[in-house]
Amino acid sequence: MKAKAKTVYVCQACGAQSPRWMGKCSDCGQWNTLVEERVEKTKGGRSSPAGKSEPLLLSEIQTGDEDRFVTKIGELDRVLGGGIVAGSVVLIGGDPGIGKSTLVLQMLRQVSELRGKALYVSGEESPGQIKMRAQRLGVKAENLYVLAETSLDEITRAADELQPQAIVVDSVQTVFTSELPSAPGSVGQVREVSGRLMLHAKRTGIPTFIIGHVTKDGAIAGPRVLEHIVDTVLYFEGDRGHAFRVLRAVKNRFGSTNEIGVFEMKEEGLAEVANPSELFLAERPKDATGSVVVSSLEGTRPILAELQALVTPTKMTMPRRTSIGVDYNRVSLLIAVLEKRVGMHLMGMDVFVNVVGGLKIDEPAVDLGIIAAVASSFREKSIDPNTVVMGEVGLAGEVRAISQAESRLKDAAKLGFTRCVLPAANVEKLDKAAGFAKMQLLGVRTVEEAMERLF
Repeated sequence: MKAKAKTVYVCQACGAQSPRWMGKCSDCGQWNTLVEERVEKTKGGRSSPAGKSEPLLLSEIQTGDEDRFVTKIGELDRVLGGGIVAGSVVLIGGDPGIGKSTLVLQMLRQVSELRGKALYVSGEESPGQIKMRAQRLGVKAENLYVLAETSLDEITRAADELQPQAIVVDSVQTVFTSELPSAPGSVGQVREVSGRLMLHAKRTGIPTFIIGHVTKDGAIAGPRVLEHIVDTVLYFEGDRGHAFRVLRAVKNRFGSTNEIGVFEMKEEGLAEVANPSELFLAERPKDATGSVVVSSLEGTRPILAELQALVTPTKMTMPRRTSIGVDYNRVSLLIAVLEKRVGMHLMGMDVFVNVVGGLKIDEPAVDLGIIAAVASSFREKSIDPNTVVMGEVGLAGEVRAISQAESRLKDAAKLGFTRCVLPAANVEKLDKAAGFAKMQLLGVRTVEEAMERLF
């Protein structure tokens, strides 16, 4: 009979140990910092499980090409950095019902058809429920295996016997190891299970995808170390009121971060969106005040989106400032620039700013677009629908240069935009024959000059 592992509760703030859980650490006084950890005794003190390690010269280390294979789901491969890397561990988080299980099931279909066996481990659904979803998605892969199990030992045993090309664990909060007495989903269980899955992936070379629940704030539930031990962290975002979903990489050891992939949720599953800009601008109103098209860079991909503003008088003492899809503090700063540098009296006005389609933009290059939309609504003058606006705005009212202006302009030219207001510093450095020669480029140095060009 296997001896039960000894566990202790360790404070994550000061490192103090306790034989039982307490709400408050007796050493540092912090609340809810005691986490269950497994203690292993080794003969002769601590030792490395992989044997003795020796320092190596960097010039003597041999490297080989990463064993990477594509899934032929272009948006997923883009976010992963060009495909799935052997032995990698990918953590996928997102709101309930956003489409995480649908995405990984479609991915496993591709893996099973292109590479061989694939294993889908579910701790939340029965095999019958997964079969029903697969039929709805049209998944008929012969090499796709389903395992309804929550015991980590049984999962690793099944994986060792099957030797699949990829494993999906849905979700990590439902899996437990018998070496810890705490319930599945606890901090200690999630950390131990994730660590064991990571070691299994590195030992066998099988890429493993872990699905994690998210908190109310949108962060992946569980200990923060969960995001540190994995190779890639992906967030699956979207609004249930909109059909599209955004897959965003916030950590990637095998590719660039902040890449995004765009999908559209349809009845038969998730479909790739090859041109996200066209989707976000599909229902744009013509000659409407407060509407402007901006260019945001998501990783290496420029995306054109419609940004709307509504400025209306208020009878309240404190006017409202509401922003959806852009940073609230950034909007307040730009409104102050309009008041101080342009002379717009917005103190008695409610200002609402929204990025259409539920897209979230966090880039200074949309500053000039926010100012243009607010000014358009305030002055009741519409902006030319064939105009795209981009530029960073400083507190002195200057318009600063942005990165990768050429790629943004090429994308705008493909969608039929003929006019662009952008920083003068960018216009001076552009190669005008690089795919946007027919566009009228209006370089501006200040916010006042931008207002003159736009209106």
